[in-house]
Parts: sequence; C-alpha cells; structure tokens
Amino acid sequence: MAYSGDPVLAEELLFKPEHSLIDQSLNSRLGATTTNGDGFGIGWYGEGEEPSVFKGTDPAWNDRNLREVTRQIRTPMFFAHIRASTGTAVQRSNCHPFRHGHWLWMHNGLVEGFQHLKRDLVVAVDPSLYPDIEGSTDSEVLFFLAITFGLKDDPVSAVERAVRLVEDVAARHGVANPVQMTVATTDGQAMWAFRYSSVGRSRSLYFSTKVSKLLELHPDVEVLHRLGAETRFVVSEPLRDLSGAWNEVPESSCGMVRPGEAEIRPFRPMALTA
Repeated sequence: MAYSGDPVLAEELLFKPEHSLIDQSLNSRLGATTTNGDGFGIGWYGEGEEPSVFKGTDPAWNDRNLREVTRQIRTPMFFAHIRASTGTAVQRSNCHPFRHGHWLWMHNGLVEGFQHLKRDLVVAVDPSLYPDIEGSTDSEVLFFLAITFGLKDDPVSAVERAVRLVEDVAARHGVANPVQMTVATTDGQAMWAFRYSSVGRSRSLYFSTKVSKLLELHPDVEVLHRLGAETRFVVSEPLRDLSGAWNEVPESSCGMVRPGEAEIRPFRPMALTA
C-alpha cells in the first residue's frame, strides 16, 4: 500500500480500513498466497531529509510495536508492505520497503530463476552502489539496478532499462518469462507505480479515484470527508468495498502521482544500447 496526500496518521491507513493491509496479511483475496507472514515494513517521510523505515520479521498482525509506532507517525507519504518470501531468508534486511537516499522502493512478485541470474545482475549494479545492498532478495537488486540506470532523473526509463536487463540476462540463461512485478517507488515528492510481467499476466494493482468524485458518488461515507483533495492510494487489493473507488492499473502500465498531477502511461522495457 502506498499513500500520498495530506499528512495523516499511519494507524488510520494501516489498521482502520475494512480490508486493511493487516487484514490482507492474514486473508489476501488477490495475492499469490493467502497468508503473508514473512515480515513487514513501513516507510514514511517526516522531519528529516531522508525517509524513515520500520521493519520486522514477525507477521504484521502479531507485532504490537507496529501499532504503537503508527499511532505517532503523521506523514504525507507512506509506504507499507507485507512479505511472503519467494525463497530468500526471512530477515529484516529482506523486508520492504527498501531505502536509498531520498528513495523508497517496494515490490510484489519475483524474478524467476534469480539464483541463476543473480551474479550477472549484481555485477551490472554501479560499483559505488554495491556496498549499500543489505539483503539477498531479487527485489532489492531490481531497486539498485533502477538506481544504476538513473532512477533519480527519469524513474520510468530507469525501471524500463532495469527490467530489460533482467529479461536479457534471463534469455542468456534459458529462463523464460523472468519478471513478475508490481512496484511502487517514491522520492517523497512524487510516487510512481508499475505493473508488468514478462508473460503479460501481472499481479493485481489498483489506484484510487479522486476524492472529489468519490464524494459525489458517496456523500454519506464519513471517512471520505476526512481525506484531502490530493489523496491518492496505490494498493495491491482494495482497502474497502466501495463502488467506483478503485481502478485497476492496466497491464504493462505505469502511473505517476504528485500534488496537482497524475498520469498513466504504457510501460515498455526498452532494448539496452551499447
């Protein structure tokens, strides 16, 4: 789940919705696994120049510290992730969101055959960035590849080039359809979301309808009156059943949200130039 909008208590985002991320950790309706108990993480922007993260290896539904912390965090940009491991260790450094400088990154999905592709992919990371890789996941390597290819300057192009590299390396190793991903990333000012898979059948991803439109549709829903006009959510699963509230991100697409601006465009991993 990613939130951008007026500063709000993290508890309101993480625990209060009917089908909150905490509920999804036990009862995912659309995910690859019903239970996501291999750790959790939240990331937010506050007083400092860089974002803060809080992570744990316990299931999100069973971590009392998570509720305590979110009662005191008020933020305009909030990321939250629940993890179901695709093979790498259950440890703090493998929990999302990942952070580097001003950036946060989280990923649902996997790089198929990562154990065979890992060496070639890690070698492609800028040598100056390599010491900052803390964990052992495909998700974090994908993040550092995107940084290598210019995430801070052109996020969409950088992620396209990172995905193209993964597909090229996989082809050399005989791994078919290697990329399955929904990704959210932010620099604290804008938020980008990506939905893509090499096979063309990607994990679920939704974005929220403008609050002004929702108020027209549901004037009696009290929670909507507490949301600012710039509120935007990007979620793997809708947080509550409310007609007109959620829109599926199209296959092979990416979206960008910042105050006063939002767009969706095709996501086309490009061929790398020599």
